[in-house]
Amino acid sequence: MKTYKCKDIRNIAIAGHGGSGKTSVVEGLLYKAGEIDRMGKVSDGNSVCDYDPEEIKRKISLNTSLAYCQWKNVKINILDTPGQFDFAAGLHEGISAAETVVIALPAKDGVQVGTIKAYREAIKHGKATMFVVTRMEEENSNFYKCLEELKTEFGPSICPIVVPFDKYGTVESYINLLEMKAYTYDNGVPTEVEMPASENRLKGLRAAMAEAVAETDEELMLRYFENEGEDFTEAELIKGLHDGVHKGYITPVVCCSGDTLAGIDMMLNTIIYMLPSPDESAGELCTDGSKLSYKEDAPLAAKVFKTVADPFVGKMSFVKIVNGTLSVSADIYNQQSGATEKPGKLLSLQGKRSEEMIEAYAGDIVAVTKLNANTGDTLTAPGSKVEFVPEKFPATCFFKAVSAVNKNDEGKISNAIKRMVEEDRTLSYFHNHETHQRILGGLGEQHLDAAIAKMKAKFGVDVTVSDPIIAYRESIRKKATAEGKHKKQSGGHGQYGHVKIEFEPCDSETLVFKEKVFGGSVPKNYFPAVEKGLQESTAHGVLAGYPVVNLKATLLDGSYHPVDSSEQAFKMAAHIAYKQGLAEASPCLLEPVYHVTIVLDDANTGDIITVINKRRGTVLGMNPSEEDKGMTVLEAQMPQAEITDLATVIRQITRGMGYFVAEFSCYEQLPQALEADVIANAPKFSEYEG
Repeated sequence: MKTYKCKDIRNIAIAGHGGSGKTSVVEGLLYKAGEIDRMGKVSDGNSVCDYDPEEIKRKISLNTSLAYCQWKNVKINILDTPGQFDFAAGLHEGISAAETVVIALPAKDGVQVGTIKAYREAIKHGKATMFVVTRMEEENSNFYKCLEELKTEFGPSICPIVVPFDKYGTVESYINLLEMKAYTYDNGVPTEVEMPASENRLKGLRAAMAEAVAETDEELMLRYFENEGEDFTEAELIKGLHDGVHKGYITPVVCCSGDTLAGIDMMLNTIIYMLPSPDESAGELCTDGSKLSYKEDAPLAAKVFKTVADPFVGKMSFVKIVNGTLSVSADIYNQQSGATEKPGKLLSLQGKRSEEMIEAYAGDIVAVTKLNANTGDTLTAPGSKVEFVPEKFPATCFFKAVSAVNKNDEGKISNAIKRMVEEDRTLSYFHNHETHQRILGGLGEQHLDAAIAKMKAKFGVDVTVSDPIIAYRESIRKKATAEGKHKKQSGGHGQYGHVKIEFEPCDSETLVFKEKVFGGSVPKNYFPAVEKGLQESTAHGVLAGYPVVNLKATLLDGSYHPVDSSEQAFKMAAHIAYKQGLAEASPCLLEPVYHVTIVLDDANTGDIITVINKRRGTVLGMNPSEEDKGMTVLEAQMPQAEITDLATVIRQITRGMGYFVAEFSCYEQLPQALEADVIANAPKFSEYEG
C-alpha cells in the first residue's frame, strides 16, 4: 500500500438521513477510482461498507466503515457512517476522525432530519461541510428544490458546483459550473455535450459562486466590485472555494447518481480540490485546552476513534495519526493505561478487506491490531505528554434487562457485553444487585435489538429481554407503637425476648435507632440485638417487600428472662414489633423519580409538555439550547415507571430531532391509586429468617 503525505490526504465522513444513498455513493467512488472491480448494492448485501451480517440482514448501516480510494495522486479516506438515529455512535466516530463531513440527501426527498443533525454535529465539531444530492436517476428527483431547501435551512454558505439540466423531468446532462461545461454519462464515462439553453439560471448560479469566492479574500472582493461581478478564472475560483470551505464560509453542493456513476468523477474532483487536507485543519483539541496541528516531522501522537471487538481476530483499533509516523516496529505509549506496547499489524481497510502497511504518516487513518487500547485513548511516542480530548457520545436512554436463555451461559454474558461496550460507546451495562438483573442500555429499541443479535452471532450468547424491575421503596406516614414478644419453650433453655418500640417517619435513608428504656426492663447488652433485628427487617417492607427508608425506631420498654433471654430472641422480638408497627403506621410505597433533560426542536415543546403532564411529570423550566440553534432544553421530573419508553416517544414526536438524558433524583410517594397494581406485580422476596 502506497503511503501518502499529509497534504495529499482527504478524510471525509459520509453522513445523512437513513436511506439517503450514502453507501451507494461510497460504492460509486470506490468503483470510479478503480479500487473495486464491480459495484455492490446494499439491497444485495454485497457492498464494501455494509459487510457485517446484521447490516446485510437489515439492509442498513449499523457501524462506521472505513474505505479508501486514490484519485489523481490524492488518497481519500472514506468513513461511511450510519444514518439511523439508534446508531449515532457511528456518526460521532466518523466526524471525530474527518476534516470534512459530506452530507448526502436524496434528490426526491430533500432536506430531512438526519441532514440537519449531521450538519449541526459537523459545525459543533468545527468540521468543513459539503452536500451531495444523490439518486438523481430516480423518478421525481428535483435537485433545484433540494437546493432551495438547503439555502433556507443552512443559509447563504450553500454554493452549487455541479448541477443537472433536467428540463423534461429526467436529467439530460450534468453541468460543472467551474468549467461551465456540460456532460452526459454512459456507465460513468463522461462525454462533453453542448451547454443547454437555460442561460439565466446557469448565469445566476455562476454569479452566486463568484460572489461567494469574492467574500473569502479582500483582493478578490475588490476586483469583484471593480469589475461589476466579472468572473474569475477557474484557478481563482477553485482556490477561493477551497479557502472558503476550509474557513467554513462556503458549503459546496454537487449532485450524482451512485448507481449509474453519473457525476461521480466531478464529486471526486470536488473532494480533492476543494476540501481541506488534515494539515489545513485547526488541529486536534488536547486536554490542556491547546490544539495540536498535524505534522509529519514531530513525535508520534495519534488517537483511537473506534474499536472493533472480534472473538477470533481480537481487538482492532481505528487510529487517526496526528503527528509523526506510525510503524509496525514503533513503541507506542498509551496515555490512558500508562502501558507501552507494540502494534500487531498496520492495516489499510477497504471495508472488511485489508492490506498490510509498514508505516503511515500524519493525517492518515489506519487500523491497528493487538493493541490494548479503547475508543478515546491517546497513543504517543514514549515520554510524550500529549493527550487528546476523547469524543463525547450520546448518553444511553433506553434500557432492558437481559438474561441467558441457557443458564450455562450466564457467566458469558458479562464478558460478551463488556466487549460490545468497548466497541459501541452508546451501549451501557450494569448489574443491578438490588433487583438481581443485568441491565443493557442503548439509544433505542432497534439499537438494543441489533446489539442482542450481534451478541449471539459474535459471542454465542443467546439472551431473553424483559423490562427492568423498578426498585420501589416503602415508608410510613404516621407514628405507631407496637410490642413484639418472642417466647419459645422446647426443653432445656427456652427463648424469651420482649420489646416495645415506637416507629415514626424521619428524613434518613437508613434506619435511625434510639432507646429510652428506664429501669433496666431491657438490659443494655440486648440493645444491639434489637437494632440488628430492626436493620435486617428493613430489607423488606410490609406492603410489597421493598426496602424501607425514612424510618426512626425508638425502643421504649420490654422485659427479659434471666435464663431464656438471648440476642437471637430479642432480634426476633424486634422483627415481630416491626411488622406490627409498620402495618399500623400508615405504610406507603415510594417510587424513584428522575431528573429528565429533554433537548427538542422549538416546534414540539407543547406536545412534549403534554406527554410529561400525562405521565405524572413536572416541568421545571425551559431554556434555549446554547449548542443547537432552534432547539430548546426542557428540564422536568418524572417517575422512573413513566420514562421506560420515553426515548421512542420523543423520537416519534420530534421526528428524530429530540433526545433526553435522565438522572436519579429522589424517591416520592406513589399515588395510592397505583399501589395495588405495584403490590400485585412485586417480585417475590425471601422472608426474614432471623
